[in-house]
Amino acid sequence: VQLQASGGGLMQAGGSLRLSCAASGRTFSRKALGWFRQAPGKEREFVAAINWSGGSTVYADSVKGRFTISRDNAKNTVYLQMNSLKPEDTAVYYCAGSQIVGVDIRSDMYRYWGQGTQVTVSS
Repeated sequence: VQLQASGGGLMQAGGSLRLSCAASGRTFSRKALGWFRQAPGKEREFVAAINWSGGSTVYADSVKGRFTISRDNAKNTVYLQMNSLKPEDTAVYYCAGSQIVGVDIRSDMYRYWGQGTQVTVSS
């Protein structure tokens, strides 16, 4: 099973980026998917999650109203649209495949992890 994240890069504050994460080796159409991030010197933190159908989402307070998670089950892909980026959004972003159908903010509910993509926001 592989989760391949892409779309990271360098962006000025206020800009937008769209991350993608394509899964291969198994389908996640009946499982939740999530995004986490880890900034230098900090612990990994939850960003957003989406349930199996896309009908339920949850966000960290720090990104609520700026980030949007979505999924395309036909493509086995999850997206994270990031708008109004701030320097504090700088981190390595990881996509993750859950073991359950519903959304969850706990990292230990996610069994499969991508390799991460770097997002750097300059002020």
